[in-house]
Amino acid sequence: MEYQAAPVQLSTADANFEHDFAQRLHWSADTDAAIEQRVADILTDVRERGDAAVLEYTARFDGLQAEGMVALELTQDELKAAYDGLGQAQREALTAAAQRVRTYHEAQKRASGESWSYRDEDGTLLGQKVTPLDRVGIYVPGGKAAYPSSVLMNAIPAHVAGVQEIIMVVPTPRGEKNALVLAAAYVAGVTRGFTIGGAQAVAALAYGTATIPKVDKITGPGNAYVASAKKRVFGTVGIDMIAGPSEILVLADGSTPPEWVAMDLFSQAEHDELAQSILLCPDADYIAAVQREIDRLLPEMPRQAIIAKSLSDRGALILTRDMQEACAISNRIAPEHLEVSSSDPHRWEPLLRHAGAIFLGAYTSESLGDYCAGPNHVLPTSGTARFSSPLGVYDFQKRSSLIEVSEAGAQTLGRIASVLAHGEGLQGHARAAEMRLK
Repeated sequence: MEYQAAPVQLSTADANFEHDFAQRLHWSADTDAAIEQRVADILTDVRERGDAAVLEYTARFDGLQAEGMVALELTQDELKAAYDGLGQAQREALTAAAQRVRTYHEAQKRASGESWSYRDEDGTLLGQKVTPLDRVGIYVPGGKAAYPSSVLMNAIPAHVAGVQEIIMVVPTPRGEKNALVLAAAYVAGVTRGFTIGGAQAVAALAYGTATIPKVDKITGPGNAYVASAKKRVFGTVGIDMIAGPSEILVLADGSTPPEWVAMDLFSQAEHDELAQSILLCPDADYIAAVQREIDRLLPEMPRQAIIAKSLSDRGALILTRDMQEACAISNRIAPEHLEVSSSDPHRWEPLLRHAGAIFLGAYTSESLGDYCAGPNHVLPTSGTARFSSPLGVYDFQKRSSLIEVSEAGAQTLGRIASVLAHGEGLQGHARAAEMRLK
């Protein structure tokens, strides 16, 4: 069967551009009401019945029958055996990717994750103490595909941050375990792992069961049930973000081979039908060349049906007046992945304010960031890059303020606090400060 990928072609000079542009960007994050209710029921059941409920849902949804939770726990020996059993090429690639991710996040920790303090002239100490979370849960998708890269991107920054316990959950439908996922868990320093998934896995991590320990935060992507469950348990535990469909935006000046850009658009479109791939370019001939490459390359792709629907329903090739306008539109979109496919990417980078990750230059394909460049591939989607950031070491740390007021400092600060406390009608606050005055 032949598929046609026909991303809409727009021009910023068209009178209807704003309307057509908004229609193409629209995506509803609302979860189906039936899913919401089912998730609520699962969370309540796991909270009340613990392991027994997890076992029932794992049997029902994953077709994985187990007499007890011990059969669903991955041992460290099993993780190591998976690593040792990989072919040399896979083992070396996994190790190299993990080292690059670790090196990047260690640099991130040095730059922003250290405690600090200073003293006033009167001897008062003020500062900030940075400490890691005690225990985190990472959700690794399974089922349709296996994602060892998700293990690296979630577990390694937690490990670098100093988290002592990293609990991995990964669904293994019908008991099919992916060796590369287990090996990645071994390389990344996962403490314990369980072959469970879905809303029941999120509930087990959030509330704890007799077997699965309660965590402080849950990170990692999943399907609609997982996303809904994460939203519902937020507050009981922390979460990283609610991820929407994957996105790529390519800013091109026409200097990159068009087949490279076409394949970069494919690289996100192949995730699922709701993924979004957009090209912004001031060269109409180049846009036409990219469309020709889309048509030529699509039949070669194993996931061509998904790519075709994604590009046709949500893709766009947009002609802009110039690269400056392309940058301005990019900031409005705030994409998850932003490629600056230009002969001089550093000319445009200062104009780009909102993106999950920025890939500079023709040789920097987004796929390198997904697997092995080093920065995290867990990125804000659906325009949330306007106010949120990639997953990082800072997501697995918390900050406590340090205050040590000297006797001399209490004389100054106490009077200030007393005035303000009386103004708020909080006499207990005021008197606590006043008692320390000479």
